[in-house]
Amino acid sequence: MRGRLVPSFYKNMTFKEKLHSVLGDCLAEKPSIFLIDLVVTNAFKVIVALDGDQGVALQDCIDVSKFIDSKLDREEQDYSLEVASVGVGSALKQVRQYKKNIGRTLIVKTNAEIIEAELVDANDDFVILSWQAREPKKIGKGKETIQKELQLPYGDIKEAIVTVTF
Repeated sequence: MRGRLVPSFYKNMTFKEKLHSVLGDCLAEKPSIFLIDLVVTNAFKVIVALDGDQGVALQDCIDVSKFIDSKLDREEQDYSLEVASVGVGSALKQVRQYKKNIGRTLIVKTNAEIIEAELVDANDDFVILSWQAREPKKIGKGKETIQKELQLPYGDIKEAIVTVTF
């Protein structure tokens, strides 16, 4: 069986470089889908994790998988391929994920604390979180509910996960 014709610009690239290039071409055709993670093991198991502005459908994963298979030659480098969407409970890794989750509740871990709060806003530099906390009254005994808001730079976030309520 003959190998598939592969474009000449892929000839001098490593397997991982070819894969990045092919994924870039594929995702350029699907602008609402974006790459979260790409892993290539020593045994050439390729794991592609995707997310999307409106989520990722099974058909999106199938399309990406077929696109990759159509551009890479398994006779040149045998590999296994797994394409999936990031799962519920996966940590947010990109600014684009924060922006698509505005209005949802996150559990955010920083070096100093863990906060469960609503994601009110997200831009390229920071997120704004809002939550209610019970704090001692300024005058008198007891506690009162206080609305808190925090502007948190991405660099201060160790992990952020969208909470799912049923």
